[in-house]
Amino acid sequence: MDIRNFFFKYRSYTPIPLALMIIYFSMPMLPYLWYGLACLAIGESIRFWAVSYAGGITRTTNVGAPALCSSGPFAFVRNPLYIGNLFIFSGIVLVASAPNIWAMLVFTWIFFIVQYAMIIDLEEKTLTGLFGDDYKIYKQNIPRLFPRLFSWKNNDERRPMDLLKTLKTEKCTLQNIVLIIVFIVIRRQFI
Repeated sequence: MDIRNFFFKYRSYTPIPLALMIIYFSMPMLPYLWYGLACLAIGESIRFWAVSYAGGITRTTNVGAPALCSSGPFAFVRNPLYIGNLFIFSGIVLVASAPNIWAMLVFTWIFFIVQYAMIIDLEEKTLTGLFGDDYKIYKQNIPRLFPRLFSWKNNDERRPMDLLKTLKTEKCTLQNIVLIIVFIVIRRQFI
């Protein structure tokens, strides 16, 4: 199996060892708690916005898409979900506030940068094959990870899903965030 396919297929599970390490070394401290909660809110807001446009296809284990989504956050950046995930895990590291917090933050970023570099490479090749020139034009106009200042005007008239459908699609991510924070709190109680 291609390593890129492995990381794509199991991208929901590959951060588990990282989460366990963050929980193990956690020693929550108040100033970092607020920064962490802010990062979590930003990250989940970005994810929620992206999922409302892309839909449940974001949960697939097969690379591809039924249609090219270039509206909503995808009119600013090609990978808003991954940006949201970076904010979320940065927030978890800050909430956990380990004594080596900056090393944990750097390690977390390196982990996700390496994983997402492989996944994005695979996705871009697949989407180019699926959508041809439309995707090439999209790639020329939309940055990979650093958002544009203004929305790209294109023909994608897609509207976001309603709040309840988006919440249902994003339920797993929200549950995981709460679960990790609960484990951090439990760990804190038994130190």
